[in-house]
Amino acid sequence: MLTSFGRWCLLSLVHPWWPAVTGSYANLRLLALNNVKIKFVKKGEFIQREGDVDTFAYEVKSGLIRSYTIDRKGREHIFMFGPEGWVVADSTESGVAAELFIDAVEDSVVAVIEKDVVLAREHVDKLIKRLSVLQTRVLMLMGTPAIERFDHFQRTYPDIMQRVPQRMVASYLGITPEALSKAKAEQAAKLRPPRS
Repeated sequence: MLTSFGRWCLLSLVHPWWPAVTGSYANLRLLALNNVKIKFVKKGEFIQREGDVDTFAYEVKSGLIRSYTIDRKGREHIFMFGPEGWVVADSTESGVAAELFIDAVEDSVVAVIEKDVVLAREHVDKLIKRLSVLQTRVLMLMGTPAIERFDHFQRTYPDIMQRVPQRMVASYLGITPEALSKAKAEQAAKLRPPRS
């Protein structure tokens, strides 16, 4: 017997896929439902580790997850955050070792989806959003000042600043925590009215 929380999880998972549809699209929706599992992830728990093979995509139902890599010097580099409604996945193909770690920044509920199902029509808008964010981020890392990257981060993830440690924000921006403090001070100075 499902608990009320279990029913809520199932309904929240089914809802985006459940409108009345016809034809093969309906079959695709049913296929998607059969290939999705709900996973409850505790803060700090790994969903995927670098080197894992045959990984999945993770749609965040509640909470916050992140994907990242660790360089040869042991420094963490955050690739992306996944708040509610976002899909996070390593882009490796089936049978190839994952390049990214994925873990929970907060206690989270994720839908575990086979990667081929992620390409279904329901997820195209989320994937386009993800690609847009990543493309803009890569271009910004190539030559945009830290203050502009910080402004973009705040526009992209408006509610995350209060949910993650500043070291994670700095890692995402590709700067040190000290440079982040400086960027925040510059931003605050811009917002202050001029003294008369």
